[in-house]
Amino acid sequence: MSDNYKVSIITACYNSEKTIERTLKSVLAQTYSNYEYIIIDGMSTDDTLKIIDAYRNAFGSKLKVVSERDSGIYNAMNKGIKMASGELVGIINSDDWYEPDALQTIVYSFNHEKYSVLYGMTYNYLNNKPYQIYMINYEFLNKVMIPHPSCFVTRDTYLDLGMYDETYKSSADYDLFLKFYFSRKVSFIPIMKIVSNFSLGGMSSSLVGAIESNEIKHKYKLISSKEYYITSLKLRLKKALLGK
Repeated sequence: MSDNYKVSIITACYNSEKTIERTLKSVLAQTYSNYEYIIIDGMSTDDTLKIIDAYRNAFGSKLKVVSERDSGIYNAMNKGIKMASGELVGIINSDDWYEPDALQTIVYSFNHEKYSVLYGMTYNYLNNKPYQIYMINYEFLNKVMIPHPSCFVTRDTYLDLGMYDETYKSSADYDLFLKFYFSRKVSFIPIMKIVSNFSLGGMSSSLVGAIESNEIKHKYKLISSKEYYITSLKLRLKKALLGK
């Protein structure tokens, strides 16, 4: 396997002192060495930056850290993508982590197409315990998002076809991957191997995420207007009852 392909890994974080070290260790443990690690911190007020600083020597020149205010996680991700210099870009959140051979697996499967999304299987964790192995065929994007922590996208895809819509709070990844899919320009390459571990319970699984996903499905005409309005009413009523 050639190591000519550079991989850019991006982590957006804010007050992640409880989980960021596991993420850092998983990147440091990669068997594939041609990567850069970009951390976009939202000016954490806890020990997140102190923990990151403790790993600077281990990463050496591979590590780039920016700590400044942002307008949300997708704003931070977009900053990281603009900084990226690798042919492939992976985004791993500060409470998720890679398998040691994640990058090696992805690069080995890369077929050198300019516009590509490569994604593997994800091990989902619930309350810090293994819950399920998750894999969705990209052809079912009309129903549900493919496992984002295991996705690696060519930098050209982001730069030429678009980045994350920052008006969304939790479902911009779903919106963007549908945009890629319906462009008919992007090759989706599934890999039947676990490459990442995902902590369930993030914002995308919240009511906000459900409301946004419903809006996105309607935007791409994946559901009828009738289904959209009925689902929207139910979700907003539930949100009001829960006081969220």
